[in-house]
Order: sequence, then structure tokens, then C-alpha cells
Amino acid sequence: EEEGAIDGPALLAKLESEDSVRVKVRSEITGVCQAKGCWMTMPLMEEKEMMVKFKDYAFFVPRNATGKEAVVEGWAYREVVSVDELRHYAEDAGAPEEEIEAITEEEERISFMADGVYIMAMNDE
Repeated sequence: EEEGAIDGPALLAKLESEDSVRVKVRSEITGVCQAKGCWMTMPLMEEKEMMVKFKDYAFFVPRNATGKEAVVEGWAYREVVSVDELRHYAEDAGAPEEEIEAITEEEERISFMADGVYIMAMNDE
């Protein structure tokens, strides 16, 4: 359920003083693994997004969920993601080869291990 969900800026504020935090976050889905639906991305602020994975690989999201609003529940945390992993995610997202090859540096990002996801219908549907 979406009750108690916070937005991206509120999550970032919580992570300023904690390494990880258990929360519900509401945001738009901006990307989904096109191979299986085994991860998705959600923006936290204009230029900051988080990678959402699913606990124990127990469930996936529809590959056409991009653009939908969602609430995820679980653990948010900071991590450094390797070049190989970033390239893997770009490949799963269907990025062109030139874009994948342009990834040359690891990246610190906010990640989320979800044990639940609620995807809402778009208002215009």
C-alpha cells in the first residue's frame, strides 16, 4: 500500500545521516530491465535516480512499466557500482553499443532492495 510513502528528496535527506534506511518511496518508473523486468530505475531528484532491485530475485515488474507511478518498500542504501555492472544495466535497458562503451567510470548511487512494489495506473489511462 502507498500509505506512508515518501518522495525522493525526503529519502535523500534520510540517507544524509544513515548508511541505509527502511522506507517506502513513491516515484515514477523511468526504466525497466528489458530482458526480464528484474530491476527498474526511479528518479529521486532532477539529476539523481535510484536503481531498484527485488529481494531474493523473487519477483519482477512488467517490462512496459516505464512511465508508471510506483511505491517501493524495502531498504535504500548508497553503493559504488562498477563499470561492468553499469554496462550490464545499460545493455539490459536496450542502450545502443556506443552508449554502453562510453561507460568508463564507476558510479556512486542510491540503490534500493525492494520486498514489495505497487504500480499505479497512469492518470490518463
